[in-house]
Amino acid sequence: MNRFAPTKAAGTRTVDEVTGSRRLRRMRKAAWSRRLVQENHLTVDDLIWPIFLVEGENVREPIAAMPGVFRFSVDVAVREVERAAKLGIPAIATFPKVDVALRDVTGSLILDPDNLTNRATRAIKEAVPEIGVITDAALDPFTSHGHDGVLRNGVIVNDETVEQIAVGAVLQAAAGADIIAPSDMMDGRIGVIRSALDDNGFQDVAIMSYATKFDSAFYGPYRDAIGTAGLLQGDKKTYYINAANSAEALRETEQDILEGTDMVMVKPGLPYLDIIRLLKDAFALPTFAYQVSGEYSMIQAAAANGWIDGERAMMESLLAFKRAGADGVLTYFAPTVAEKLKG
Repeated sequence: MNRFAPTKAAGTRTVDEVTGSRRLRRMRKAAWSRRLVQENHLTVDDLIWPIFLVEGENVREPIAAMPGVFRFSVDVAVREVERAAKLGIPAIATFPKVDVALRDVTGSLILDPDNLTNRATRAIKEAVPEIGVITDAALDPFTSHGHDGVLRNGVIVNDETVEQIAVGAVLQAAAGADIIAPSDMMDGRIGVIRSALDDNGFQDVAIMSYATKFDSAFYGPYRDAIGTAGLLQGDKKTYYINAANSAEALRETEQDILEGTDMVMVKPGLPYLDIIRLLKDAFALPTFAYQVSGEYSMIQAAAANGWIDGERAMMESLLAFKRAGADGVLTYFAPTVAEKLKG
């Protein structure tokens, strides 16, 4: 007899006594049962692919701070969007890198019907009419100082900015944009854009509000991608939400809904899962998360160093958004995920 064999101590309860025979591992024991009780699922229908645009022809320019992400000239963007549509991705969102020589303090290039954003929209909608195109009416890609609005004497001027982005939004709609997603966080922008779209015959163009865009450290690689990293004068604390505030995020979202937004976005994503759940529970409106550049690059960098399984981390992060209540996710992983889901 093994003198070290374990014995049950007097008075010790069995596992069944402790759990009341409720063994939660029963449904984890096999792949089929885990699949059967999985609560949240990620599908290609959940994906929006943000892409970066640049002038030129046949340009596919890698972005150093975002491994695997490129800036596309319009002709290449069209081919990439055709690929995305074949993978079943419902929509793309475009962000231009504008030559510094074309920028000014007011971001007036947004008022040009033939700017890079609008030319890309026309080309994409002509070639791939079945995919949704989302455009951003914020001014930061067009300003010489990197801010999302008009800068006067060191102050971002709210009302002048709103007037300008509303005109820009109408031009984007005229080019074929299906959804206007203004990321500037100016007061009143949603209502003014909605009125401008309606007054110009674009009642069917939707608005996706960056309802809760937080002052975050996770935007760095994006600013490199659109060429504003070295331009930004000061910070964006006077118009982005304080990362510590959730009640303010509720108020911002409620205001945008009252002004007529069709859907809302939480940006960044993973650090703000609580905000996604808060907004979904409070308003039951279509709610989207933006898995921003810093989130993407962290996963890619850790995977490249062998510290994490990049593919598993990618899928797990996207499932987290679904679990928190998001109806969809803007993610640079979209084509990779779509291929994985399809295959």
